[in-house]
Amino acid sequence: MEPLTELAIRAGAAILAVNRSVMTIDGKADGSPVTEADLAADRVIAEGLARLFPGIPSLSEERLHLACPPYAGSLFLIDPLDGTKEFVAGRNEFTVNIALVVNGAPLLGVVGAPALGLIWRGLVGRGAERLDVRPDQSIRQVTPIRTRAARGKGAPWIAAVSRSHGDSRTEAFIDARPGAVRAELGSAVKFCRVAEGGADIYPRLAPTCEWDVAAGHAVVVAAGGIVTDGHGAPVHFGGNREDFIVPEFIAWGDPGAASRG
Repeated sequence: MEPLTELAIRAGAAILAVNRSVMTIDGKADGSPVTEADLAADRVIAEGLARLFPGIPSLSEERLHLACPPYAGSLFLIDPLDGTKEFVAGRNEFTVNIALVVNGAPLLGVVGAPALGLIWRGLVGRGAERLDVRPDQSIRQVTPIRTRAARGKGAPWIAAVSRSHGDSRTEAFIDARPGAVRAELGSAVKFCRVAEGGADIYPRLAPTCEWDVAAGHAVVVAAGGIVTDGHGAPVHFGGNREDFIVPEFIAWGDPGAASRG
């Protein structure tokens, strides 16, 4: 956990060192942006993982062409800059996501939000915590975090939703919970708000990619929550689907709420 946290901090520093007003922005085949900040963070993480854990394969959004799916056993899944649209727009809700997946399930996750000075991390079965990071990259405070129980009858659900990626199925799911309050957030910060009890649920019933989900998945589960597909089944990782697509997921702060739908 500690060396991966250090990698996330260093990758975040590499992102913050890039001048957003003059940086290079290119487009991927799917139309999403990639910047020199994405690539700088990816280099930090790739070099660090190769040095620290040479026996474990790693897959990054920025090195998809090197992938050899499906992966069995252990795998690092990395999004060096999750929320590139937020970053390009000048907002602060972008993250560095590092996850260790074992046998298709996220076991450990580190989500760093460098512009917010925060890191969330969790090890399934051992708990989760939020770290406050000083500008000099030292740790100021470590706080254990936990998801919260479902709201009582009549209390509104707080649903974390994407600021940049809305879809009709997700909106209908939230609308089915009368009085639900939408909290618009960027990147994997949405998972982390569920993990620390600031939101009840984070549904995304539209396709995304494994590296967007794995680290936040681990943090939510470590904090006491659960992540399922739209039918309550587990979400699997490791490239069993083409292009590492996750068709849908729902992060629930209260596992009991998931069983009730």
